[in-house]
Amino acid sequence: MSRRSDLQRVLLVLLLFCCVNISIVSSTGVGNLMGVSDSSKSKFVESAKGAVERPYFDDVGPRNVTAVVGQSTTLHCRVKRPGDRTVSWMRKRDLHILTSSIHTYTGDARFSVRHPEHSDDWDLRIEYVQKRDAGVYECQVNTEPKINMAVMLNVEDAQATISGPSEVFVKKGSTISLTCSVNVHSTPPSSVLWYHGPAVVDFDSPRGGISLETEKTEAGTTSKLLITKALLSDSGNYTCVPSNASPASSIVHVLNGEHPAAMQTSTASPKRQVLVMVIVSVLVLTEIR
Repeated sequence: MSRRSDLQRVLLVLLLFCCVNISIVSSTGVGNLMGVSDSSKSKFVESAKGAVERPYFDDVGPRNVTAVVGQSTTLHCRVKRPGDRTVSWMRKRDLHILTSSIHTYTGDARFSVRHPEHSDDWDLRIEYVQKRDAGVYECQVNTEPKINMAVMLNVEDAQATISGPSEVFVKKGSTISLTCSVNVHSTPPSSVLWYHGPAVVDFDSPRGGISLETEKTEAGTTSKLLITKALLSDSGNYTCVPSNASPASSIVHVLNGEHPAAMQTSTASPKRQVLVMVIVSVLVLTEIR
């Protein structure tokens, strides 16, 4: 939008330039045009140059950012052709200027501006994000009139989630597999503990067959609990407890094998499973009749 306005402004300046020259030609003659209009030409050229070089935002970053409590986040702002203008960041809820140029104007040391030398980037960095930091932030350039770009920051709690349904049904002798994901990216949890009821899962217990697979990537942390040759005593509540996030739980039912239709091997809902069982029962009764 700003580049289209620049083009319109340049065209207007050129149109005025042509009108002035036509006026001079009609009043003083062609012979006088070159000598009389030099200063006018210079002024119009400077005006056109200023319009062409007007700053604008280069949209390279998201306008809607989600951060996790306790982690760090960056709000991106790229300003093309800033010239000698000043780029600032303002918090919209209280109109507080956080940074101006490379300087910080807040007593909250968690805020800073990232501006690599000779770059167009003026990114706002927030360390140890808190719930209260949620809201709109504006990147501003002190042109006349001023231009600004708003970025919405959403803040959510660090939370673990166990994939799949909240209740899992497995057959005795099969493998129990529970995968826990943690939405913390920049600082992964130092540890992820698993509990069976009130007790920590013991991977060295005489029972054997219990293992843990943990993977830490840029997308977050996943911890997979595997229990082979499931026993009836393996039934119960399993809880994933990361060191820096809220826990998540899932209930496991180990069945003796007499009700195979109750096995939950997919993400199908319990209501759908009951419906399937009813349909199968009707078909069986129809065959008997």
